Amino acid sequence: MSERADCALRAAEAGAAVASGSFREGIAVETKGQKTDVVTQADHDAQAQVVSTVRDHYLDDPIVGEEDEELGAVPDEGPAWVVDPIDGTNNFVRGIRTWATSVAATIDGEPHAGATVCPGLEDTYLLDSGTAHRNGEELSVSDRTDPEEFVVVPTVWWEFDRREEFATACAGIVERFGDMRRFGSAQLELALCAAGAVDGVITNVHVMPWDSLVGVGLIEAAGGVVTDIDGEPWRHDSRGLVASNGEAHDAVLAAAQEAEGVR
Repeated sequence: MSERADCALRAAEAGAAVASGSFREGIAVETKGQKTDVVTQADHDAQAQVVSTVRDHYLDDPIVGEEDEELGAVPDEGPAWVVDPIDGTNNFVRGIRTWATSVAATIDGEPHAGATVCPGLEDTYLLDSGTAHRNGEELSVSDRTDPEEFVVVPTVWWEFDRREEFATACAGIVERFGDMRRFGSAQLELALCAAGAVDGVITNVHVMPWDSLVGVGLIEAAGGVVTDIDGEPWRHDSRGLVASNGEAHDAVLAAAQEAEGVR
């Protein structure tokens, strides 16, 4: 394992352990502006633990975190770390096990290594040196080619004034593909695409880097394709995120673009 992948794994495990200590313990919940954008003390405590673990090994690297962040964006040059202490906080506060702690190591703005730890599912995803693993087993995207057999996920969230786009994205999925899922944790949804459990993940909105970088790296390492809403290679500052196993990416992209049409 590379040094940065090892650090990302240690940091994600440490943060997940802190968050797990408050899971289903009646922790107080606050909102960050929108009614569905929630945060808890566990988010802050888990991020502090992740940052402390990274700083033990990389004292001067910039760190971008969802909570209490000092750096507002992923640097396009040099190394950095991107942290989501609890991806799926809405699940966390409801006692639903599909949440994760995710830590990405980036180089020049691209995911170089990273880990997504899902304590409630007992799954750990690791990105390292162009390979993707879950619990030590190398991952590969699905080999399905028939869109009518695909399972596709509408990921992240559309605010209340953009719910028509969400409805249109869902309609685009159910009209084209075999089934739809929504897990409430973008990093988990992307990891499941890398593992071949789902065949596509879509949104036409901007996805924050802490919600996406490790997952995008996992999919690409596992043989999949990730683009923006225009079909161009995805970056951390792209608008939209469309991921697939690569076998029918145009169909997956079309479903996301239908949502774009009602903006």
